[in-house]
Amino acid sequence: MRNHPKKITASIDLFFGGLSTRKVQAHLKAFFPHNCTNMTVYNWVIKYSKKISKFADGLKLEVGAELQIDEQSHNRLGNQNWLIDSIDSKTRFVVASSFRVSRGQEEIKEVLSLAKYKTKGSITTITSDGHRVYPRCVKKIFGWNNKERKFNVFHNIVNASKGQGFNVPIERFHNNVRDRTKIMRGFYGSVESADAILKGFVVYYNFIRKHQGINCSPFELATDIKLKNPNRWMDLIGLASIK
Repeated sequence: MRNHPKKITASIDLFFGGLSTRKVQAHLKAFFPHNCTNMTVYNWVIKYSKKISKFADGLKLEVGAELQIDEQSHNRLGNQNWLIDSIDSKTRFVVASSFRVSRGQEEIKEVLSLAKYKTKGSITTITSDGHRVYPRCVKKIFGWNNKERKFNVFHNIVNASKGQGFNVPIERFHNNVRDRTKIMRGFYGSVESADAILKGFVVYYNFIRKHQGINCSPFELATDIKLKNPNRWMDLIGLASIK
């Protein structure tokens, strides 16, 4: 890239930390001799979110036995779209996510399939809310034991509307996503660009920010990679480029 790596990674970090692309542009103008447009910042976010996310999908994960899955609605071009994601309740690592127009069986199965692949048989419990498509999706992806008449994994349904509580790890992640996206006033691009931005936030959540509940970043518990550079974005881009 023609711009300095520190300038690019600082822009990405500021964006996922809560600044708009225009505010990131204003920040760069104050501290760097050559400014860039807000669209350049946006393009950096999209490009490197995709690059690092693809690298992260290939990592070997050491997770617990429970996977939580849920959906969160988001506005895009005036329509209700959905972030579908899953998280390991032990390490707080977001295992798989996808931004889609709807939250039907095919979209849920896509996320569950990736989560199953990445966790390599570690999962014994799938926890979800009462959304009616989950039992069929869990049965399809994780299998059904005809002899014992039960799922190969235990499907734990927690219905908050019936006073059964909340799935705290994934709800906390959703609160963090909402804190970032509520100031964006919705997504105005394609489904693909919205998906890239949210996957970038997953990278930020898994690798950059410190999780108060575990006193570290989730990747430190769920993976064996080491990020020695205080600028973790730089290390992640380097690892993704090698991969």
